[in-house]
Amino acid sequence: MFTGATSPQSGEGATNVGTRRKGTVDLNTVTEVSLARSRADLSALGPTVVPLAGGSALYGEPQHHLTGLVDLMTLGWPSLTIVEAGLEVAATCTVAELSHFPAQPGWRAHPAFYQCCTAFLAGFKVWNVATVGGNLCAALPAGPMTSLTAALDGEALVWLADGTEQRMPVTSFITGNKTTVLKPGDVLRSITLPAHALEARVAFRKIALSPIGRSGLVILGRIDPDDTFVLTVTGGTVRPIQLRYATLPPAETLQAAVLAITEWFSDAHGAADWRRGVAAVLAEEIREELA
Repeated sequence: MFTGATSPQSGEGATNVGTRRKGTVDLNTVTEVSLARSRADLSALGPTVVPLAGGSALYGEPQHHLTGLVDLMTLGWPSLTIVEAGLEVAATCTVAELSHFPAQPGWRAHPAFYQCCTAFLAGFKVWNVATVGGNLCAALPAGPMTSLTAALDGEALVWLADGTEQRMPVTSFITGNKTTVLKPGDVLRSITLPAHALEARVAFRKIALSPIGRSGLVILGRIDPDDTFVLTVTGGTVRPIQLRYATLPPAETLQAAVLAITEWFSDAHGAADWRRGVAAVLAEEIREELA
């Protein structure tokens, strides 16, 4: 789910919810689904009409406040585009598409794509419909697309409801557990992964309380071509936390910084103190691997 909206759109492009293949009949307060063909078609968005992409997050919990949906998939955004700045990932790009995208020359961080995709608590059917943008906008602490895009210094492009746009780091886009900077009518358009991060060496660690359980922690470390070291902690914190150093820090420096993080949380997938302690261990493993 991307954000909220004001009233259902009618006229050309609208369809009865009972005919939608995405299963909108499960949202029994929704009476209409509109197919977006241009940005102008997003004007209907607001508190009770929200964007629809893959729908895996939208249908994950009750949405009794909704009266309508605007389908973003009909906008036809290219899923993955190599640009001068790096890689532009459309918000509507599916997890399956991202996982299959081939490496480009010099992209040493490419293995992290598949590693983060496999951190999903989901099967292949969900991979084929769940979108990168939807996972970010759901803003769940264990969102693996948050882990990937934050760790690679992803920059989010947001189409604001007033017709303007704003760019910001993914680490600023997600503000807490299930919260983002998005306001009613705003839409996440894309995430750009910069070339310097794609060219970095990356180490990945994930831990869960059970072999196929939801991630308790997902931590990625990277060393950029200029020797900058970045550690990104997700999965066990309410928002992505980044630690950044000019060069690889000593073990005691990194451990102290990880243990100083305060945004840990507890749920059925791990207690805050467990996550804090394990994060320090995994961070040192990453530091040693990249050393």
